[in-house]
Amino acid sequence: MNQRAPALFVGHGSPINAIEDTPSARGWAEIAARFPKPRAIVCVSAHWVTDGVRVTANAQPRTIHDFGRSFPQALFDVQYPAPGDPTLAEEIVSKLTPFGAKLDDGWGFDHGAWSVLRRMYPGADIPVVQVSLDAHRKPEDHYAIGKALADLRDDNVLILAAGNIVHNLPAFFRTKQLEPWVHEFDDFITSAAHSGDDAAVLNYASRADAREAAPDWEHFFPVFYALAARRDGESAYIFNQHYEPGISMTAFAYGLPQ
Repeated sequence: MNQRAPALFVGHGSPINAIEDTPSARGWAEIAARFPKPRAIVCVSAHWVTDGVRVTANAQPRTIHDFGRSFPQALFDVQYPAPGDPTLAEEIVSKLTPFGAKLDDGWGFDHGAWSVLRRMYPGADIPVVQVSLDAHRKPEDHYAIGKALADLRDDNVLILAAGNIVHNLPAFFRTKQLEPWVHEFDDFITSAAHSGDDAAVLNYASRADAREAAPDWEHFFPVFYALAARRDGESAYIFNQHYEPGISMTAFAYGLPQ
């Protein structure tokens, strides 16, 4: 029987986590050490938003430095030369046929993916396939796409969703204070993830604090992919509960070995 890989949601935050010794970067490395190496990784990142569902088909995806020149040159020098997996990409497109998924050979690894993976698997020796966020779909659709990907875990394929539960950059820049809604919204989502109340998370926008805490849908929606990949009997292991004004770096995992 194949090893079942976990499903993770990680708050990826700034790309600087890829090169600096931060609590979040250490947390990513520590979580990877808690389960056997997967045979492949399927990553859903906040930083690949498309018109329709797309799946990377490249055998050797490029490292995309999708951030401004205010970051140090050392970050632009980083390469994450993990291979792709065209065969897995085709399998994913087949699974996502009802959603009109198509192969894509123009994308690579954006910083939502490689900044985390560089810490988890610095050897870059595990094939990685990215699945995009379709800008035209509702939360329930993204959750359904996640459900269609979930059984890949049974073939030792890690599901890695990267965004942020709380992501409000204007708040990050306007204040040095950690406003109450950062903790309150983050606690609501992690409690629901732990208890299996997916419906509450899908209905997150009805909360009064959602407009402040999650104005950037593309950073929040990766949560749905991790929730959808949960199997019966699994509860969320919460880690990396680090906060900044307007940002939570919280992560959670399903299916860690006991």
